[in-house]
Amino acid sequence: MKLLICIVPRNRGDDITQVIKNAGAGGATVMYGRGTARNQIIELLGLADTSKELVYTLVQNDQRDAIYNAVVEAGTQEKKGFGIIFELDVMSAFKANEEMTDKGADMKDGTHTLINIIVNSGYADDVMAAARKAGASGGTIINARGTGKEDDVKFFGITIVPEKEMLLILAEKEKAPAIVDAVKALPCLAEKGSGITYCIDVESFTTLGAQ
Repeated sequence: MKLLICIVPRNRGDDITQVIKNAGAGGATVMYGRGTARNQIIELLGLADTSKELVYTLVQNDQRDAIYNAVVEAGTQEKKGFGIIFELDVMSAFKANEEMTDKGADMKDGTHTLINIIVNSGYADDVMAAARKAGASGGTIINARGTGKEDDVKFFGITIVPEKEMLLILAEKEKAPAIVDAVKALPCLAEKGSGITYCIDVESFTTLGAQ
């Protein structure tokens, strides 16, 4: 299976979802975030400090080409820097009362890595600043919340607080280790359990908008 992730301007997620459905997907999930890219790369990534929507859709391997290409084609009708789309390999997945047995294909040699960083609310901008110094071009911040109860306050060693921020950084693979090391060295993350970082290889990466 493939997880397709598309990042577009606010209020355009439903448009992308419709394109995805028309191409054969069962649906999608839209989340809200904000971009953090520097001005000089806005035209490349479309991730300036503005509101964004992230569209997640899980598709079977045999659906991937039709859905991915439909989104890219729709993006050519938009202005340059409209957004990005990339895909992740999913080894297994399930729905309530329905088992999905399709296994992902072997990971291809991609050029980019998706760095996922979850921190307590208020730290994402500091993390992004450190990541930029280490070579990151930009990222997208998603507001989130913890799910722990008062008697279950830790998850993966992270103290659960109501408000979280998730920072997604799409980086060139060779730059990813330096970016992760820079984030780990931040004083605000020195306390045990103050955040978590994980990386996922990205199989395909395409900018959306007029080329």
